[in-house]
Amino acid sequence: MKRRQFLTNATITAVTSATLVSCQSQNKTTVVANSLPEVRWRMVTSWPKSLDTIYGAVESLCSRVKELSGGKFQITPYAAGEIVPGLEVFDAVQNGTVECGHSAGYYYIGKNSALAFATSLPFGLLPAQQNAWWYYGGGLEAMRKVYADFNIINFPAGSTGAQMGGWFKREIKSASDLRGLKMRIPGLGGEVMAALGVTVQNIPGGELFLALDRGAIDAAEWVGPYDDEKLGLNKVAQYYYYPGWWEPGATLELFVNKRAWEKLPKEYQSMLEVAAKEANMSMLAHYDFVNQQALRRLLAGGTKLNPFPDDILKQAEKIAFEIYEKISAQNPMFKEIYQSWQEFRKGIIQWNSINELSFANFVHRA
Repeated sequence: MKRRQFLTNATITAVTSATLVSCQSQNKTTVVANSLPEVRWRMVTSWPKSLDTIYGAVESLCSRVKELSGGKFQITPYAAGEIVPGLEVFDAVQNGTVECGHSAGYYYIGKNSALAFATSLPFGLLPAQQNAWWYYGGGLEAMRKVYADFNIINFPAGSTGAQMGGWFKREIKSASDLRGLKMRIPGLGGEVMAALGVTVQNIPGGELFLALDRGAIDAAEWVGPYDDEKLGLNKVAQYYYYPGWWEPGATLELFVNKRAWEKLPKEYQSMLEVAAKEANMSMLAHYDFVNQQALRRLLAGGTKLNPFPDDILKQAEKIAFEIYEKISAQNPMFKEIYQSWQEFRKGIIQWNSINELSFANFVHRA
């Protein structure tokens, strides 16, 4: 009886202590939040609201900042076209039209080709490898130097995972079938395709359906099964190719105007950084979950799934690395990042061939 009473008293004491600690922590957070100013920002994006993967991650990021700040720091997201067109997010943030934006760095390689590293390079890094490069392989530091020239502070804030190779209105049996094709494909992947004879265009995701439907383009790549189905691309093109060699692990970013960033209290800066990291992880998990289901639906609906012919992959890889060498000779910043990136890529591919590829090959054979 005494032992039972002792355990009961001990439990009550432990719960009471934990409650007091929790209350003290909450009170401390409340005091800190109450001492901070109210801040209202606008975030423009390159994404349509219909995509609950990308745009949904943006909304979650904004909600997380609001939650962490106790409602004192609020960011309102806007879909592509609501304030600025989807491909003008970079300029809007750089010029201070808005405080922040969410987009893909490789949309803007015309400003500096080194921005391609921020998103993905053809035959580059897979998602986990890309994150390792960003957070521990010098990627963030390297890209901060690039964005500094444009009055922007950047954060990795979303990963689409390994992408698909796009939708084509006609079957592609060899590299010769690409010649004369009009295709939506941005970044350095577009430059590789151009070298293969493709007429390349950069079109926002929300406009792809009409572009394909009206014949403005013959092929388009976006992300993967789930988003592509949402955009209706399977309704205007029959052939679906893989792999998306130009984007094996695409990272999306949060762009913050430097002056707006410097005005933020340190506490809010930390909250924004935490929210961006959470969005980066959450988006990847979301895509990996929904894409498998979407692919089954697409195949059941008549989509023809094909691998890219080997001659396309071999030629594309050769051209890609020739392009990197050519750009390196012209752009010292690109060269500096590329040399470091190459070493990182070589090492992590060797490691992953041992710890991951061997397992994946066995599982696929089983």
